[in-house]
Amino acid sequence: MIIVTGGSGQLGRGIVEHLLGRLPADQVGVSVRDPGKAGDLARRGVRVRHGDFDDPATLVDAFADATQVLLVSVDELGEAAVARHAAAIDAARRAGAQRILYTSHLGARADSPFAAAPDHAATEALLRDSGVPFTALRNGFYADTAVMLVTQALRTGTLVAPEDGPVCWTAPADLAEAAAVLLTQDGRWDGPTPLLASGERIDLTALARLASEVHGREITRVTVTEDEYRTAMVEHGTPERLADLFLGMFRASRRGDFATHDTTLERLLGHPATAIRDLLARQPAPAP
Repeated sequence: MIIVTGGSGQLGRGIVEHLLGRLPADQVGVSVRDPGKAGDLARRGVRVRHGDFDDPATLVDAFADATQVLLVSVDELGEAAVARHAAAIDAARRAGAQRILYTSHLGARADSPFAAAPDHAATEALLRDSGVPFTALRNGFYADTAVMLVTQALRTGTLVAPEDGPVCWTAPADLAEAAAVLLTQDGRWDGPTPLLASGERIDLTALARLASEVHGREITRVTVTEDEYRTAMVEHGTPERLADLFLGMFRASRRGDFATHDTTLERLLGHPATAIRDLLARQPAPAP
């Protein structure tokens, strides 16, 4: 049985849907904090159990009989995130899982200025030390962030940010499909996968130009200092921790942490990765 954590979230749910296209439902299970949110999966034959990263005993039960457990990284940062991942890895080991898969990041580095990246690197270290075969999915940067930046820019006509660098913005739906392929194919990677990202390398200047073409509205890329950007975000109600997260993202992008020419994602999918142009076109433009 394959168990997926966060089965009611965007990525976890997408992985489960792709698994159901490849396996009988009774071979798929989900671990969720609120089983009620996965009731439709239960009705389709998926095993749904309560599992909370803050309550390891529930995870051991949720992971019971698993041959593989896919851990979707938590929506946290720092020590709290790593502690939750550690609890889940230990629970999967105690449940007898033969392989643990984890949704890591293409920028996973202990020295990264992007706050989430050291957490992924630390979790990969925990996986190496667990004694259980593992695969760390080095996922590309979610394109949702690029779409959010464009949505804001369409309201104002400007895309304001510090100096940045190219990013391989990647559709979560593509990553969900790739994860299902890796869970069900005979050959599996041990350790970190090659970088699973779209082949497009897009900086914010190119993103503004592309969004202007897609939506027929002129968007101007405006470069500001990091201090100016952070001050403006906080004044508009953004929590300081989130503002710092974005600054770290821009810093990491400048040194190329989120750019790659790897074609592994497309080879796993068997089709081209979703283009950022297509993702922008799917998002309705807000009123100016």
